[in-house]
Amino acid sequence: MTTTRAGRWIDDWRPEEPEFWENGGRQVALRNLVWSIFAEHLGFSVWLIWSVSSAFLVSMGFSYTPQQLFLLVALPNLVGSLLRLPYTFAVPRFGGRNWTMVSAGLLLVPTLGFAVAVQHPGTPFWAFCLIAATAGLGGGNFASSMANINFFYPAAKKGAALGLNAAGGNLGVSLIQLFLPVIVGGAGIFGLVKAADGGISLQRAAYVYAGLAVVATLAAYLFMDNLTSARSKPREQLQVVKERQTWVMAFLYIGTFGSFIGYSAAMPLLIKLNFWVADPAPLGTGIYFAYYAFLGALVGSATRPFGGWLADRFGGARVTLAAFAAMIVFTLAVLWTLTQLTPNPDQSAVIAEDNRSWFPWFLAFFLCVFAATGIGNGSTYKMIPAIFRTQAERATPAGSAERAAALHAGTKKASAAIGVIGAVGAIGGFLIPIAFSSPWVDQPMEATKGAFVAFTAFYVVCAVVTWAVFLRRPHEAKAHVSLANAGI
Repeated sequence: MTTTRAGRWIDDWRPEEPEFWENGGRQVALRNLVWSIFAEHLGFSVWLIWSVSSAFLVSMGFSYTPQQLFLLVALPNLVGSLLRLPYTFAVPRFGGRNWTMVSAGLLLVPTLGFAVAVQHPGTPFWAFCLIAATAGLGGGNFASSMANINFFYPAAKKGAALGLNAAGGNLGVSLIQLFLPVIVGGAGIFGLVKAADGGISLQRAAYVYAGLAVVATLAAYLFMDNLTSARSKPREQLQVVKERQTWVMAFLYIGTFGSFIGYSAAMPLLIKLNFWVADPAPLGTGIYFAYYAFLGALVGSATRPFGGWLADRFGGARVTLAAFAAMIVFTLAVLWTLTQLTPNPDQSAVIAEDNRSWFPWFLAFFLCVFAATGIGNGSTYKMIPAIFRTQAERATPAGSAERAAALHAGTKKASAAIGVIGAVGAIGGFLIPIAFSSPWVDQPMEATKGAFVAFTAFYVVCAVVTWAVFLRRPHEAKAHVSLANAGI
């Protein structure tokens, strides 16, 4: 049975022991998982608040080019990726519960700054860039949340637990894109909900999420725990950067999570620039970005725990390879739909009817890409603890004290690696919107096509790396050090 001392620190935590797990351990882990998901969910929502609100800025009187709007979308992703490393190291330094309180409270900075800026049409673009960058604070929450939950669950259940934790956070992207138009009055859910005054008030969404950040801070204080066994020094954690497998997984995570967060951030603007009609229209009479922008993130979030479950059953490497194969196929399909569109050089509000007729195909194929990224996200995060556990098992005799110590150290390494891998992978969320807004290409549609060609080539490389490192049958002389066929 677990015991908690002052400050909600748990000194005795042994999730790998079945009796300990069934006699209270499971319940404690689940309680921490639930509130971790809530805080991480809000972090993702704040992180991606600019993905959909940027598409409303022009309607509010801000005169920005497509390149400037894509930059506002990309900046939070860059800052969020950079913050993931220190956020990961904060968990062993301060405790998972304590850092959840801090990280949730910090969400007040981007939300309140956003609320003030959007109420003043004279706010300069550089100020918007600065405020958008602070939204990256929400992106750091993912790394600390995943590193924390990794300590609570036994190896056999990490795939599902980390998948649920990540999916609950990822779902924040979809919900902010679905409900922000409702809250601010710019559009309703598929046109069914309308603002009474017909105006747009972006600050409403900021105030709602500022209030929820306070709730998350209080919930972490009241219901979450710190684990003494998770304590370690930053120098010990930084040892994972010397591990070759850390960088291999970081590269693959650019392809899975980097694609998910980058496409999620860019999708509202992609729809608006290529398929938009002038005003919100009833369902079936036109294409308005706010009706559909949330669907990609929703599908990617929903399939992430499925990817973790598949990885628990079939092995993370096999599932990851299949995910990249699907991403290659469906990215090419999205590119094919774009080649059927008529360019819109003056970015007029009303797009040619022929373009709108291709929108269902564009959306369907794009949602398939999102589904594959979600599955790949779940499977790659199953692979991370499996890699370090396999290394520990190979280095020590079964049933020995050395094996137990090595497995515990492996869990610490895996949590630190999650931060490094998450930080590098999230950079894709910055690169993808930037690729869509290439300043050297005058026509946004041509920039979009070129970007999808580059993404497809990158997924091919990711698939080859996955096969070569984790699935290819090794030479007999290297079989004892290779991770291929090790069930990763």
